Amino acid sequence: MTILIIEDEKDIIKFLKPGLEAECFAVDVAEDGEKGLLCALSKEYDVIILDNNLPKKSGQEVCEELRANKKTTPIIMLSVLSDVDKKVELLNTGADDYLTKPFSFQELLARIRSLLRRPKKIEDEILRIDDLELDSRRNTVKRGGEEISLTRKQFMLLEYLMRNAGMVLTRGMIMEHVWEMDADPFSNTIETHILSLRKKIKNANKPREFIQTVPGRGYKLEA
Repeated sequence: MTILIIEDEKDIIKFLKPGLEAECFAVDVAEDGEKGLLCALSKEYDVIILDNNLPKKSGQEVCEELRANKKTTPIIMLSVLSDVDKKVELLNTGADDYLTKPFSFQELLARIRSLLRRPKKIEDEILRIDDLELDSRRNTVKRGGEEISLTRKQFMLLEYLMRNAGMVLTRGMIMEHVWEMDADPFSNTIETHILSLRKKIKNANKPREFIQTVPGRGYKLEA
């Protein structure tokens, strides 16, 4: 899952980005409102963390323009202002949640997960296909009840494939939903991760191959 942080305070970026990446999110960062708006309009994100006090364009303006462009991505607004009137104003602008600075990472993470349980279609926390099980809350994967150790990117890739089981996913779709915006689209990183993921989820007792290559189109996980 992908998150966009639109924030100009470097200290906040330094503790948010690695913390969210450790929780298996792909994270892009924009340090002003104009760049943040461009990113949010050009790529699909699961959640946007948006500071209200930004250079070039305020968080409120960014939020208003996103909603005017029919973007329904959940937005968590950050602000040093804690008065109720300001909160109401920003929520009425189209923000889904509001967090006053300073805040704890655990509280932000809880609010992100709450929003992810609330979209147009509810996302299950535990995904199961045959004897393969992925728990997105605990970041664990099991096959036949036996835990499999995956890297962060392997876990994110498997989660995306499982949430879209039966669908053909192109390289572009995988790159957009699993990798950060600055990833090289011409590298063989997707192929390498697919290969290593196949090996890790393989079960000698059940040789069924979950991840299928669709020549000329992409990959799909057979439901």
